[in-house]
Amino acid sequence: MPSIFAYLTSEVDWCEGNFEHSEVIAEYYNTISNVSFFLLFPILLYLNHQYVQQCPLSAYTLSGMLLLIGIFSTYYHVTLSYVGQLLDELSILWTLALTYIFWFPKCYFPGFIKDRTQFGWLVGTSTGVCSLMSFIKPVFNAYLLNSISLHLLYLTCQELKKSSNPRVHRTAAFMVMWWVLAITCWISDKWFCGFWQRLHFCYLHSFWHVLISLALLYCCPLFTYFHSRYEIPSYDAELAYWPGDSWPVALPYLTLRERRKWC
Repeated sequence: MPSIFAYLTSEVDWCEGNFEHSEVIAEYYNTISNVSFFLLFPILLYLNHQYVQQCPLSAYTLSGMLLLIGIFSTYYHVTLSYVGQLLDELSILWTLALTYIFWFPKCYFPGFIKDRTQFGWLVGTSTGVCSLMSFIKPVFNAYLLNSISLHLLYLTCQELKKSSNPRVHRTAAFMVMWWVLAITCWISDKWFCGFWQRLHFCYLHSFWHVLISLALLYCCPLFTYFHSRYEIPSYDAELAYWPGDSWPVALPYLTLRERRKWC
């Protein structure tokens, strides 16, 4: 029986041909495209430095988890090992869980939850159970993760109904656009591999890595904006764009301005 750390022991093999460009890297382009995750860590922390100062625990924890996703995804696509697949998918699962724990608005808590600590225990326990179940049938992990992302999209829609701020709606629109493009690449690579092989273009999963990273560059500031409005009432939260508002494609970031106290 092969070791769970051995090459090609994963239940999932993506459309890209194995060892076509390297003798040690199973999926070359799926591996190098993970550089997008390594860029997320410094970009998000730099642009959203005001939020980092106010909420360092959530900012550094979630940025660190994005870095871990890049590391484990790289290892997975280098080896296509069983352990690599689990590490890749579990790092995404726990990143989503921490997103809920830190940023999920209290107004959407279940009725029996009294505070964020209880909510954290609920999410942590549920995620722990899902993590154990992933060892039984890891092939279902990806569909579970995409289901969670659909719930985050639903939550975004609920928050947009409460806001008339054009910058918030613009950021959400770009986030959804990049996510739709990303998930389209993921599904196409997963289910229509034969078609892409006939076209000699088997690299859509690498596009998924880049596009989902772009979606996260819009998602994280958007959810920190929602979080700041609920949890940091002493500051006025606003979304700004780098390098500027007039640019057709620009990166959003959160600004916090302390509210004036009137005597």
